[in-house]
Amino acid sequence: MDALDLAPLLDARPHVVAHSYGVLGTLIAAAAVPGSVRSLTLIEPPLNYLVPDDPEVARLERLGDMVLAHGMDTAPTPLREFLRLTGAPVGDGPLPENVVTGVRRAHGGRPTSEARPRLDVIRDADIPVLVMSGGHAAALERICDALAAALGGERSVHPGAGHFVAAAPGFTERLEIFLRKNDM
Repeated sequence: MDALDLAPLLDARPHVVAHSYGVLGTLIAAAAVPGSVRSLTLIEPPLNYLVPDDPEVARLERLGDMVLAHGMDTAPTPLREFLRLTGAPVGDGPLPENVVTGVRRAHGGRPTSEARPRLDVIRDADIPVLVMSGGHAAALERICDALAAALGGERSVHPGAGHFVAAAPGFTERLEIFLRKNDM
């Protein structure tokens, strides 16, 4: 569904910046019409299948699928573990309202394991790719490393904001350099 929503936006051949679950639809849309994307910046995507047999990645996937399936009804311990892994600001008390809103918005989404974007199509189309992460979760770093390798893309790590990498120091400057370099 996300890929279908994005397709008409690609008519102008934009630079596309996608974050987390949104990377899945972005990659599916870009692979369907690779000539319509000027560049891709992909931030901490849940492409767990790229790192098979990694116990931390498998745990992240299980927790994420649980939250997608059950939302706020996910058992408190795995819910908080997932939220901490993704860098959400959670302590021991009640969850912040913006975190609850995010969990509710994600509830009912398809499991990330169902997405198998055609990375070969994107790589073969020579689309410039920048894969960014926040350096806060080893599983996400390994996924990002594998994605950058699969797409022949650049890799950049920006600690300081957890999963909300765009708020990290140096993110904006690095993105601007990438976009200017690929503004053709």
